[in-house]
Amino acid sequence: MSVYPDDIYAEPADMDIHTLTKLGPLAPMAGVWEGQGGVDVAPKAEGPRTQPFWERMSLQPVDPVDNGPQLLYALRYHTHITKPDKVKTFHEQVGYWMWEPATETVIHTLTIPRGQTVLASGHAKPDAKQFTLIATRGETGAGICSNPYLDENFRTDSFTITVTVHDDGSWSYDEDTVMQIKGQEEPFHHRDTNRLTRVVEPTPNPLVG
Repeated sequence: MSVYPDDIYAEPADMDIHTLTKLGPLAPMAGVWEGQGGVDVAPKAEGPRTQPFWERMSLQPVDPVDNGPQLLYALRYHTHITKPDKVKTFHEQVGYWMWEPATETVIHTLTIPRGQTVLASGHAKPDAKQFTLIATRGETGAGICSNPYLDENFRTDSFTITVTVHDDGSWSYDEDTVMQIKGQEEPFHHRDTNRLTRVVEPTPNPLVG
């Protein structure tokens, strides 16, 4: 049975402008975070290469969004990653973390400047301290889209991220991006992990009292 009314244009009656109080399992992730213990396992011609990285991530609340009766609360994010003692950007990523209370669904969108975008989703309870989201190539509800060069040579078949919120207020993620690389028979598991500590509190809409 659908949680939505038949009227697809009907706006939700219970929309609350105070996003930070309505983020469910995403609430502990709001703010600006840093982590210096990141580990990246990436494909290279000679085989997998493991590298450390430093990360700064900003997750800021946005006002609630409705698609007719569907109501979403979200954090807009940007992450910037460098290698230790390096200036050049190692990785950059933007997108949204979204929470739909009615279906207890978490949605994660990511876009990277390699010509790739992902929408991953999964279910979680509002007070969950750990949840997993998945995207699969070819799926329209939670899928992956890459530019033609990447799709031919470094095709991404699935993306999985598990988030864990720790008792000390930090949170960590474990990502597994499964790739089919041209010339290789076996899929490659591109892994990224890090644990982040809040350095700045989130900034809500300044017009909200």
